[in-house]
This record gives sequence, C-alpha cells and structure tokens, in this order.
Amino acid sequence: MAADMTALFLDFSRRKLFDQYWPRMRGCVESLTDGQVWWRPNPACNSIGNLILHLNGNVHQWMVASFNRLEDARNRPAEFGDTGSLSASALLERLGATMQEASDVLARLTENELLARYEIQGYNVSGLDAVYQVVEHFGMHYGQVLYIAKSLSGVDLGFHRELNKTGRAD
Repeated sequence: MAADMTALFLDFSRRKLFDQYWPRMRGCVESLTDGQVWWRPNPACNSIGNLILHLNGNVHQWMVASFNRLEDARNRPAEFGDTGSLSASALLERLGATMQEASDVLARLTENELLARYEIQGYNVSGLDAVYQVVEHFGMHYGQVLYIAKSLSGVDLGFHRELNKTGRAD
C-alpha cells in the first residue's frame, strides 16, 4: 500500500509541475518581450525575470541538489537583485534545464528517499516535505507570473476555455 501511495504522490507532483505549471508558464513568458519580463511596477516588487531566477534556484536547491546529495551553491539574494542580465529565452532555457533535472529526480525517487531527512536551506525536512515544498512554491510563483503577464498583455491566457463548453465554468 505504501508503494502505491508513493507512486500516486510522485505522479501527482510530476503532473502539476511538468504537465501544468511549467509548460503554461513557459508559453506565457515566450509571448512577452524582454522588457516585459523584467518590468517591475515598483522597487518593492519582483519582475517575471526575478521570479524565474527564484524558481530555478528553489527547484535546484530543494529537489535537484538535495536528492542528488550535491553541494548547494544557491545565491538567493542574486535572484531578486537582478534587473535584466538575461533574455527571456535564456531565463527559460536555464529553468528548463533545471526542470529536466527535477523531472529525472522525481522519476526515480523511492519511498525510502521520501522518508529520509535532508538539510535544505537550514531546515531539516523529509523528502516528502521537499517535494511538496517545490510543487507548492512553484504553484505560488507560477500564479504570480501569469498575473503579471496577463496584466501586461491584457490577453486571456485561455487555460480553461474548455470549461465554458461543458457548463463546469459556472
């Protein structure tokens, strides 16, 4: 039964990250200019570029480095301090490579690895905690990216148009 729960949890995590959040966010960002990707409404807010750098750092630290027992070389303050050093395509390429590494990790995780303890960002967490943190964290910033992009473009992103045809949108 535990192996079934492990498989269900990992499958759900993979679907959220790699079938929903990442492809939608990537497509949304691909439609923007570099200027839009680095736009900030004020200095207290993050740009889409900052959020992509931040997601890259988070996914690599919490999933790739932790489960592969790699040294964590994350520079979190740099993720938020950048004001436009990379093009939108370079940002997406970087995050895409990290997402592929994370996908590889999720494809091979075992129940024992999900129950094991890891030191990540100063926290002692289980592998289950780490995966859940990445999915939840990615989902939160994914929503921010979509909101900023929709605000800048004024275009409906159309992710749930099929619901209008089924009556489930009510």
